[in-house]
This record gives sequence, structure tokens and C-alpha cells, in this order.
Amino acid sequence: MEKQKTQLFNKINSKFMATDPEFVDIIKNFLQEEVLNAGNLSEKERMLCILSVLLGCQGMEEYCHMLHVALDSNIDPVAIKETVYQAAAYLGIGRVSDYLLKTNEIMKEYGISLPLPAQSTTNRKSRFEKGLAKQVELFGLQMADRQKDTGPRQNINRWLASNCFGDYYTRNGLNDQEREMITFCFILAQGGCENQLRGHTAGNFGVGNDKEKLYQIVEQCMPYIGYPRSLNAMAVIDEVASKLK
Repeated sequence: MEKQKTQLFNKINSKFMATDPEFVDIIKNFLQEEVLNAGNLSEKERMLCILSVLLGCQGMEEYCHMLHVALDSNIDPVAIKETVYQAAAYLGIGRVSDYLLKTNEIMKEYGISLPLPAQSTTNRKSRFEKGLAKQVELFGLQMADRQKDTGPRQNINRWLASNCFGDYYTRNGLNDQEREMITFCFILAQGGCENQLRGHTAGNFGVGNDKEKLYQIVEQCMPYIGYPRSLNAMAVIDEVASKLK
């Protein structure tokens, strides 16, 4: 932990100490003495959450820094790559491509051989069926009912099953709890997606990421995305939890 604390602040020290020593002192004290010691998330969970919100808020420079910290902390490169891949479904290819390029560059610096071992469990013929099964498993039978819609949303409904879930959620490398956790982080970091955040808050509850854990996830993400989006996320958590009582 002490080694990681040092790593977390090396960049801040090198970039801002000469020009903004008071800012460095505030950030170091807050992160090192308060946030880093809060909650009981595993190191893998904490790092994947932080990388996810940095993808979500488009914090490229800090993402690169935290990716170094994650790899130095022996976080599995496959789990990191799966996080970046899944981000495409929630952030869009336009916002993820540059992050995938940077991830590859940094992994190569660490001598990690690319491409990583394949993690797909579907093919073009099975992706819809398996994706829909995963949707139903995580969110209930109403997911299957959506496929009966022949209206203007039928393409999106089908793509959600075949692409979002069939292409990503069915992959190895992350379990259901981890995939719902990073999805929650992608959405909360963007802001303005509260309806989707409600759905995936319920999805997190369904896979065992309870209210206390989601609060801890928000706490670890807050320094990177600020208080407004964090407080919005906590309000959504409270709202969904109260409806499920």
C-alpha cells in the first residue's frame, strides 16, 4: 500500500510541485489519508473502478498514470483490456479508440505480449442467443419480451442483446459482478444518464454488489469525477434500494 501511495503522487509532484505546491498538498492529503483508506474494496476492484470512470469522463492523462499504477500493482492485463473493450458499448467507439491505443502502448512498455489470449465465448451465430440469455440472467424475463417489439426500437433492442451483452458480457476475463461494477462506473462518470444508471444499479444489486459496496465504489471514484456526479449516483443508489425493499 505504501508503494502504491508513492506511485499515486509521483506525477502530481513532478508536474505541479514547482508551480502549485498548495494544490499538491491538498490532493496528497485527501487521497492518501482519506480516500485510499476508505472502504474495503479489493485492489483489483478499486483500480478497475478508477480506470472506468477515467474512461467515462475522458481523463486521458490521469488514465495513463493510473494504468501504470494498476500494472505495477499486478492487476491482470486481461481484466484491464476487458474493461476497455466493454467501455465501447457504453461510451462509444469514438471515445474509446484512443484509450485502447494508449493501453496497448503502455502494456508494450511493460513487455506484455499482444494480443492477449482470446476471451470470446460466442461467434456470429450464437452471440444473440447467448447475449439475450445473459440479459435475462442479470435483468429478468422482461429482456426477452423486448425482442417482441417490432416498432422503431427493434434494432437497438436486438443490438443490446447481440452486441452489448453477446459481444462483451459473455466474454471471459471479468465476472458478472465486475462487469456490472465497471458499467456502473462508465455511466456515473458521464453524467446525464441517470435512467441507465438506475437500471445498472439494480443490475449490480442483482449480482451481489449491494448498496454499501456501490457507495464505496462511488467514494473511490469521486476524486476523479467530482462531487456533483458522485452525489447524483448516490441519490440513484438510494432511490433504487428503497424501491427494492
